[in-house]
Amino acid sequence: MDNRITEQNSNYNDLEKMSISQLLTSINYLDTSVPKAVALCIPNIEALVVNIIEKMKQGGRLFYIGAGTSGRLGIVDASECPPTYGIPQGMVIGIIAGGDSAIRKAVEFAEDDTEQGFTDLKLYNVNQKDIVVGIAASGSTPYVVGALAKCNANGITTACIVCNTRTAVAAQATYKIECVVGPEFVTGSTRMKAGTAQKLILNMISTSVMIGLGKVKGNKMFDMQLSNNKLVSRAVNMLMEEINVDQATAQNLLNLHGNVRNAAAAFNKK
Repeated sequence: MDNRITEQNSNYNDLEKMSISQLLTSINYLDTSVPKAVALCIPNIEALVVNIIEKMKQGGRLFYIGAGTSGRLGIVDASECPPTYGIPQGMVIGIIAGGDSAIRKAVEFAEDDTEQGFTDLKLYNVNQKDIVVGIAASGSTPYVVGALAKCNANGITTACIVCNTRTAVAAQATYKIECVVGPEFVTGSTRMKAGTAQKLILNMISTSVMIGLGKVKGNKMFDMQLSNNKLVSRAVNMLMEEINVDQATAQNLLNLHGNVRNAAAAFNKK
């Protein structure tokens, strides 16, 4: 019998007999419990963030590794760091079992390979400067367990985000984030509450790390990449506020210097 909390029967039954309103109301009600579960993990999240900042200041990288929904969430978080905070590509890296094709379509049994996780990490020359965070709602994914075990054997710092206690993944992690959100609305569908918890925790980790690395000033994304019109408009407004210039001047400075921080620094040197 599987005693993992993420596999326990839903507290709701006969879902197919519920009205749409009942379905939505019940899912929403269950979702309200997720931030409370995340709050209990803050001390462990803090310890991990402190370590990540230290490692990245010394040239290390942050890796997320997972399968299925967990892997996709790690990739989303990693992919959003360069445009949001202006960091180089490859400073935060997301890896999913089955490779990039698994982002869109499930790759059968990819998560069951205990060797492939570390093989995938080695493609990026993972080393002792880096930190590897295994993401697995169940806490039992062989792909993640094997990757973290090999990291430990090679002196690479490990961490995890799981949604069960006493798991094989957490047993391999130095920094353990165990966010227990209880049974899912649809039994075993960990893309729901567990996935939401993982997303919240990833937001907290990457945002706090980037602030710790000096990528935010005040409450603004001073280093963001100007990759679309919305962001250019936001940057113009930020620069106008920061150095007290008109719109045309701000736009010209951004055209010359590429982002808000560089434009403000150039203006202030005058």
